[in-house]
Amino acid sequence: MNQDLRELYQDIILDHSKHPRNFGKLAEANRQARGNNPLCGDRITLALKLDGDRIADAKFEARGCAISVASASMMTDMVKGKTVEEARVLFEQFHGLVTGKPMHDESDDLDRLAALSGVRDFPSRIKCATLPWHALTAALEGTQDEVRTE
Repeated sequence: MNQDLRELYQDIILDHSKHPRNFGKLAEANRQARGNNPLCGDRITLALKLDGDRIADAKFEARGCAISVASASMMTDMVKGKTVEEARVLFEQFHGLVTGKPMHDESDDLDRLAALSGVRDFPSRIKCATLPWHALTAALEGTQDEVRTE
């Protein structure tokens, strides 16, 4: 990856971490999940409003590193309007992107998440980037247990 691309990706992550989209409580949420990465100290609460099989809204509250907050911000932007199945597929594609095991039939949505692909070079940071996504999966499944990346 060339230096200009690295700097662009870093700028995107910093922007989402300093100015997270969809940050705050979601009063009309009907699904929620909590996530914890004890190694890094990241904590997230993800709230979703499902309208049938579609994610009508998504918000999160988090305390953590720039990568986990940026990942949650980008994720909540992307899943709004998607069906539950589309969100699950996006999770699998994102997980492949950050672990270096890309799936076939990748969507254009992954281009928007490419800024986070650099974490695959730092295994402990993969857990930071994927924590919000694991919380998403738990919320979609209606799991009440806290999701942990350890």
